[in-house]
Amino acid sequence: MRLLVTGGTGFVGTHLVNALARRGHDIAVLARHADRARNRYNRPVERCRGDVLDPASLSAAFAGRDAVIHLVGIIHEKGAQTFDRMHREAVENVVAAMQGSGVRRLLHMSAVGAAEDSPSEYGRTKAAGERAVRGSDLDWTIIRPSIIFGPGDGFVSLIAPIIEKNPLFIPVIGKGRTRFQPVSVYDVARVFGEALEKPESTGRTFELGGPDILTLDEIYREIATVLGKRRKPLVHFPIWWGRLLARTFESLARRGWIDAPPLTRDQLKSLSRDNVADVSETVAVFDGEWREFRAGLREYVTGGMKHDPRSGFGGEIELEEVKVLRIR
Repeated sequence: MRLLVTGGTGFVGTHLVNALARRGHDIAVLARHADRARNRYNRPVERCRGDVLDPASLSAAFAGRDAVIHLVGIIHEKGAQTFDRMHREAVENVVAAMQGSGVRRLLHMSAVGAAEDSPSEYGRTKAAGERAVRGSDLDWTIIRPSIIFGPGDGFVSLIAPIIEKNPLFIPVIGKGRTRFQPVSVYDVARVFGEALEKPESTGRTFELGGPDILTLDEIYREIATVLGKRRKPLVHFPIWWGRLLARTFESLARRGWIDAPPLTRDQLKSLSRDNVADVSETVAVFDGEWREFRAGLREYVTGGMKHDPRSGFGGEIELEEVKVLRIR
């Protein structure tokens, strides 16, 4: 199939594009600065200039595609890139461009916890994006993962250095009882790839979660064990302290002193609800082994975090033959 992927240069997008290429698809990645986009894939990938916030830039990129996979999303706001614009307006633009270009098939990535009454702006705007998809006449599939882990993620790769470098204890904001169902990025990529081949996935929403349901404390403890720091105690800080810390990080990011806040107030709001998936329909449609969190961590936390996942990782990378000169 001739596919267009939005958000293809991000964490999930990088892994997904590689997975789709291995399935034999012809893939193009939408990029605001296509000429500057770094080639981070295992095989050559077409780069199309376009911006999901600029409807006029999408028509040429969408023309002639068999399907669009929309992955664009943010976890913190930056300038004009607000949650509402990136999670609602961008989706509306993609839907309109597909309808104008005659492209029927849409795979849309949302998130577990997307709801109008979500405590976080992230969750509410994700729900608004879903409404735009469901209200269209396209052949859509919505995929809602819980937190995603794997090489290059913004979750484990953020927590691990804190656990490793803090000399005395492991700091945790809140009570640490919120439950999550971490899902491997490889399983997310597999589901997207299979959804393209399964007509029965059309017009349906699938939640993705791995085989392990863990509290935040348990997640910290698993990461600490993999890093050889299992004896470090967890020390819980109150939410008000987390808000103060998050406000500071957000201020530093606005001033350009750091690239992105490692913690935001909106993220703290999401801790008031469990992030657990209902996978009953998902496992019925998408067969296969689901990677366990503990085993998955060992693939990249111990040393692998120093490797750039955009170059591929472990058994997921296909190496091209190169000339070798041997001096004897």
